Amino acid sequence: MAQPLTVPSMTAGADFVLRPWEMSDLPLVREAAQDDYIPLVTTIPSPYSDEAAQAYIRRQWDRAADGSGYPFTIARTRDRRPVGSIGLWLADAAQGRATLGYWMTVPGRRQGVAGAALRTVTTWALHELRIPRVQLLVEPWNTASVRTAESADYRREGLLRGWQEIGGRRRDMLMYARLNGDRPSDGTPQGLSDHSRREADGNGRTGPR
Repeated sequence: MAQPLTVPSMTAGADFVLRPWEMSDLPLVREAAQDDYIPLVTTIPSPYSDEAAQAYIRRQWDRAADGSGYPFTIARTRDRRPVGSIGLWLADAAQGRATLGYWMTVPGRRQGVAGAALRTVTTWALHELRIPRVQLLVEPWNTASVRTAESADYRREGLLRGWQEIGGRRRDMLMYARLNGDRPSDGTPQGLSDHSRREADGNGRTGPR
């Protein structure tokens, strides 16, 4: 059995913090449950109920307790409002790889939040946890999440056809990855400007979790 994990708190840029889930995050779960896409690629309850939302938060605690991964809430520092989630999942850790997933609710989009959170957790995973490979999956239509991945120096490796069932249909997925031997760029790959980096959080959803 895997050892229990302690989810740390970390700053993500100047304006956001990553921290463990709290039962006070129920309003975040409610916002996510109202999104058209987030419940399809996560276990966010839809329709929403307080009981189901509390169970969702307990599942995040259980994932750390059973060693399956590090689930974080993303919160604004100025008012402590939670605006999204990011998780580092370790099902394939024995093979030297981990998978990242994240989602953002509307109040957190188009502010560079997803990119800041992704860069923070990726750097921590590669250099502090010393995981050789960190990967994430994005649906091809989700150009915002594609730009977010590329802004964090992830490299597109290919298209996985019919990889995952979402909303009752098999969906293709783009595979992105970073290795701990990759050399980072200047943070604006493929001509991505600071404005485009903020725009990359328009959807801010990749999963599943």
